[in-house]
Parts: sequence; C-alpha cells; structure tokens
Amino acid sequence: MKIYDVIIVGSGPAGMTAAIYAKRANLDVLLLDKLAPGGQIINTYEIQNYPGFSSVNGADLAMQVFEHTQALGIEFDYGTVEKIETEEREDGGCGTIKIVTCAEGKTYRSLAVILATGTKPRMLHVPNELDFAGKSISWCAICDGAKYRDKSVIVIGGGNSAVEESIYLAEMAKKVTVVTMLDLTADPMACDKLKSLPNVEVYEWFDIKEFLPGAVFTGLRAVSSKTGEEIVVYGDGAFEYIGLQPVTEPFADLGILESHGYIEANERMETAVPGIFGAGDSNSKLLRQIVTACSDGAVAAQSAAAYKKKCMG
Repeated sequence: MKIYDVIIVGSGPAGMTAAIYAKRANLDVLLLDKLAPGGQIINTYEIQNYPGFSSVNGADLAMQVFEHTQALGIEFDYGTVEKIETEEREDGGCGTIKIVTCAEGKTYRSLAVILATGTKPRMLHVPNELDFAGKSISWCAICDGAKYRDKSVIVIGGGNSAVEESIYLAEMAKKVTVVTMLDLTADPMACDKLKSLPNVEVYEWFDIKEFLPGAVFTGLRAVSSKTGEEIVVYGDGAFEYIGLQPVTEPFADLGILESHGYIEANERMETAVPGIFGAGDSNSKLLRQIVTACSDGAVAAQSAAAYKKKCMG
C-alpha cells in the first residue's frame, strides 16, 4: 500500500494551507475531508477581515484556496476519519507509519499526519435557526460585526466570549441586546462595563424558543425560566456564543487532547506523538481566525517536512 509523506485531515483554511506548503516542500500529500473543502468558512456569508479582501463570501474564498491546492496537483479525497494508529516501519527506520482509517472503508498510510479538523459551534437547535445560520446568525463578531454598524444586533450567551463581543459590537451597533439562558457569568469587571453601556440591554434567565420566521431575519422569541414571561427581541442579526466543540473525537486515544478536547501542540505544531501535528481551530490556542489557522497550517507543514527529513536520514 502506498505510503504518503503527509496526510492532512481537514480541508479548512489550516488544512488547505498546510497542503499548499507541504506540496511546495516536495512532500507527497493527501488532503482528506468528510465534507466539501473550506471548513466553517463556507457557512460564513461575508468575511471582512481577511487581508486583501475588504469583503469576501466565505464559500468563494474557500473555493479560491481549494483551486490553489488543485493547481499544485494536491490529491484530495473524501473520507470520514474514524481513527489514527501507528505502527513500526517495516524497513526498521526511525519514526512510525501512521494508519488513517475512514468510515467509508478506506485506509491510508503516511509518515506524518496533520490534524486540522477545526471546531463546530454549539447551536441552540430551535426553529428557523438553520435558515439564517451563516447569514444573519453568526458566531464571530470580529468577522461579521462591521456589517451591523448603526443597526441592532442580538447576542446570545452570558460567558466571557458573549460579554466581550457584546462590548465590541456596542462600539458600532445602534443597539445590542444580550439574551442569556442563565445570568452573566463572565468576569465581573467585564459585566459591569457591559451593563454601563447606554446602547446595551440585557435579559437574563431567558430560554430561546425560536428565531422569528421569514425571508429576512427580524429577531427571536424567548421565555423567562423564572417567571414564564415571553418576550420578542428584534434585531437585524444575531451572534451565538454558547460554546464551541472541537472536532477531535477520533483522536481521543492518541493522548494528544486536553481536557476540553482540543489538540495540545507546541509552537512547531508538534503533538505528544512524533509525526502527528495539529493546526487551526482544533488546537488549544488564544485566537481562532482564518489568518491564524493559515499560519498554523504553514508551520505544521514545515514541521512535517523536517520530520520526514529526520526520519529518512
């Protein structure tokens, strides 16, 4: 069976960038994903903070990057990775062979693996949510906040991310309404600052029941878990901050995940398993943005190339 130099699991910005850099380092590359290339950005209607583009549709950007990989002749295949195992090399050389097994019954082998599977946002799973996801419902105020300048927005959640992003949005939006299922659980100073802003209104202990139906986003309906009061909150868009989930379940047995399921990797994107690297939003890191994912992918590819050189003597 063929042994690739590197298999990259995940074809979001981190994975595709890793593939580009690995190919340019003359590595034999396989890019794997269970879905269409692009990762989460294909669900983002408008991106306004990617260098070189004042505004770009996420799906369009993803396609441009994927076309770049194909222009280089990078092999792409669909596969839902179920597990990754290691075995000693038959030639007795250093390093191990990584065995990547997919649910579709396909198995691949490589000297190195880059894991770039990203995260998925926790969703409310209420009526009409999917109709507006990636358009008027977003999970990134830094990415999408600017389009709500002088408009009204809703922020769902009460943790640090929700409060900090609400403060950020309040600088540009006409009004910010925060709706949280509990109380505000962010740092007290941040909560105090949020509540002091004149264009911010906070509803605590409200459960979201639905986003209002229609061709255009207009708001949501919520019910108090304490009093049963029902409210309708109007806005031009909403941001959900109820948590993220790393897509790393297949790697749980490798011993490379921290307590929340994110991949632990050093500045070279190396994990605790030699020859397995992490990149992008599935890594434990400070900032999850397209540009930081691309940076991780480039570093991981260079580290994979160095690993091959070390192993091959």
